[in-house]
Amino acid sequence: MNLEYIRNFIQLSQYRSFSQLANNLSISQSTLSHRISQLEEELGKITLINRTTKSFELTQQGEEFLKYAKKIIDLYDESREKLLNYGDYKAETIVITTSKLPGSHILPKYLAKFKNENSFIQFKTLINNSQKSIDFLRKNMADFAGVGSFMDSNKGEFDYIKIGDDSMYFICSVNHELIRNGNNPVNFDDLKKYPFISREVGSGTRNIFEKEFPRHNELNITLEINDNDSIISAVSDSNYISVLSEEIAKKAEDAGLITILELKSSPKIAKREIYFLKLKSKEISNTKTKFWNYLKKNSEKQ
Repeated sequence: MNLEYIRNFIQLSQYRSFSQLANNLSISQSTLSHRISQLEEELGKITLINRTTKSFELTQQGEEFLKYAKKIIDLYDESREKLLNYGDYKAETIVITTSKLPGSHILPKYLAKFKNENSFIQFKTLINNSQKSIDFLRKNMADFAGVGSFMDSNKGEFDYIKIGDDSMYFICSVNHELIRNGNNPVNFDDLKKYPFISREVGSGTRNIFEKEFPRHNELNITLEINDNDSIISAVSDSNYISVLSEEIAKKAEDAGLITILELKSSPKIAKREIYFLKLKSKEISNTKTKFWNYLKKNSEKQ
């Protein structure tokens, strides 16, 4: 049984999107799907993921296998780390908890390059929203965190590196009646008549949007969804509107799934900086310090 395929299955349970994970792994979606199919075949021709629904859903067998898959990979990583410690290098796992934008669009290139130069290092990335990422960091469940907002935390708790900038935009379906006849930019008074999908409490996107866009409380909030891909899916086939980060929105627009809206009064509705954090109070190893300094040096060049 291919351990990499098992690792991909665990990652899929976190990303909940074949396309997003395939993009982050720099492989095709069909290759990723084939790997999962091979895993299902080797396990006795079972079905791990329900492919008949629009939303990502593990089957009952998938939920059960996920428990064992995590144990298998944890045991393998632990054994590899122990064995490598007999050599000239000390193997180490760096755990990063991160919200979707830094985790999917900013950090991967840095992780890949550092890994290529330090093959004895393992990265474990957990996709959470900004609030959960900060909570994980405080609870020592992760070494570092990538966030789109400090979520009203005291910045003095952390050492932090700015790793990117972001702007937010309203989005709608490509056939939305708001933009029929080429009506874009749009008036906010027209836009707010339609149902709005909000991110969940704890999301950095929601936190910054509500802070920087004073009229957010005029929106007709009908749904709350905690996943950008699910928001895109919901918006693309309905009269809902929502808000997304610029890079995520542009990729979805390029794929023909949504249209980015501009407001006549405010083309960019919110701006923010993306940060990489560690706790000031926590001592980290020389290897983790090396990665921190590497990220700091290379992000400053961007």
